[in-house]
Amino acid sequence: MKELPSQKLRKLAPEIDPLRIGCGWSVEDLGKPQIIIESTAGDSHPGSAHLMKLVEAVRRGVLEAGGYGARYFCTDICDGESQGTDGINFSLVSREMIANMIEIHASATPFDGGAFIASCDKGMPGNLMGMARVNIPSIMVTGGTMSAGPELLTLEQLGMYSAKFERGEIDEARLNWAKQNACPGCGACSFIGTASTMQIVAEAMGLSLPGSALLPAASPDLLDYAFRAGKRIVELAREGTRPSDIVTMDSLENAIMVHAAISGSTNALLHLPAIAHEYGLTITGDTFDRLHRGAHYLLDLRPAGKWPAEFFYYAGGVPAIMEEIRGVLHLDAKTITGKTLGENLDDLRAEGFYERCGRWLEEANAKYGLHLTREDIIRPYDKAIGTEGSIAVLKGNLAPEGAVIKHTACPKEMFRAVLNARPFDSEEECLDAVLHHRVRKGDAVFIRYEGPKGSGMPEMFYTSEAISTDAGLGRSIALITDGRFSGASTGPVIGHCSPEAQAGGPIALVEEGDLIELDVFARRLNIIGVKGERRTPEEMDAILAERAKAWKPREKKYQRGVLRLFSELAASPMKGAYLDYGE
Repeated sequence: MKELPSQKLRKLAPEIDPLRIGCGWSVEDLGKPQIIIESTAGDSHPGSAHLMKLVEAVRRGVLEAGGYGARYFCTDICDGESQGTDGINFSLVSREMIANMIEIHASATPFDGGAFIASCDKGMPGNLMGMARVNIPSIMVTGGTMSAGPELLTLEQLGMYSAKFERGEIDEARLNWAKQNACPGCGACSFIGTASTMQIVAEAMGLSLPGSALLPAASPDLLDYAFRAGKRIVELAREGTRPSDIVTMDSLENAIMVHAAISGSTNALLHLPAIAHEYGLTITGDTFDRLHRGAHYLLDLRPAGKWPAEFFYYAGGVPAIMEEIRGVLHLDAKTITGKTLGENLDDLRAEGFYERCGRWLEEANAKYGLHLTREDIIRPYDKAIGTEGSIAVLKGNLAPEGAVIKHTACPKEMFRAVLNARPFDSEEECLDAVLHHRVRKGDAVFIRYEGPKGSGMPEMFYTSEAISTDAGLGRSIALITDGRFSGASTGPVIGHCSPEAQAGGPIALVEEGDLIELDVFARRLNIIGVKGERRTPEEMDAILAERAKAWKPREKKYQRGVLRLFSELAASPMKGAYLDYGE
């Protein structure tokens, strides 16, 4: 066996041994495979508050396999706790900072491998990006999902309750009931939002143990997976298998095909391109659009479907999804088990994995008074909920680089429409107009200057919920932004419009009364008229060129700190909004 990197570095830096002995390492530990156990554990939100249990389970596994685990932390923030405030502007940039801290932690001192533990929206992609950047033997351990509350209440429904309260449709007591019962325990929010999507994506890419993604956070199976991951990372360190040996275009395409099958969050179109970028690979919106076309959408979970995310594992989890779409996957893709994806799926079937999940489903049915079968949660391939994936990338003179719509959560009436432009330069202005009925049927409501260079690319969650829960607006207007949406967002919402307004993109040039063409079928998003009158494409090109000459960039919203850095360096939304340092 080759000498481990940690042992080579011990010879170069004589201070390493005494400093590690000073924090509890024994002399014997110094010669073992040295594993960094990096997590987002902290008291920031339910998705991270329970992760110390997994950290310790991983550490026990590392010790049993003959290694030594060192615990490092970079706690993530919670998008939900930041909604409706300027705190949400710090959300996307936190992904970059988590990746940066992992690079620092794992590069400043010698480690032979890493176990990375996270659950949520930016913790998951931040760890996956950091893992790629340091490229030491690595494994991803995901923190699972929380259980549903009474009446199967889940957190994404809070936007609906809040909008109903603002409109006077429910009283404060009912709103408070929802607030006090939507998060009954730890784990990622119990719907297929960004956190759940990225846990699933990590397994689909081959970076987590098979069957480990999105378990109920309270399940003893989750601790067992963490313990096994600790043992496996020591083996990977000795073998020398790195993430770059596993993450290829084939594994990324597998992740996108699974994303289509689960109707995953649109934020994956930010995170997967950014992860791929760390490996020197290129994933674009066009890649997603191509692979989603004709893809079978199978998962009947919220927000697009019926059931909370805890039922995902009961129905067989990622392996069950992959079995249904097996014919379109790259089954020879490598994984952290040392086996191919296809071999992993065969092993799980032989080991009784689905029978074990079925027993959990029986217990859940008894708990909630349901009678669900696996096929009620994960549809068979030939009985798909839809056969055109779940997202589309729209292009045109309004979004030359593209814009994203989750069409599985959009009313069919809005797939093809000509709408009247109503531009707003902040979410606050737009939300006020929606809630107080100053937006009318047939409007295309714009929220701009909310991209990564504008304000950090926050979520437009409250505005999207106010629209989608309004009986008069939810099926008759569109919301278009250079910002992004929560994975919980539903309705006719189009995000990531690129180039963004702060960079001078066409969304900055939209004026009141412009005619907007939305065509999901043809993947078009265009400005086709002015003051309610249609113009030819050539006329529109000339009009937009004149507007562009008169346009001036707005003063940067943030003059110092991390958001100033982000506004200077962030790539466009459709490229992944990673920090782009140029050539």
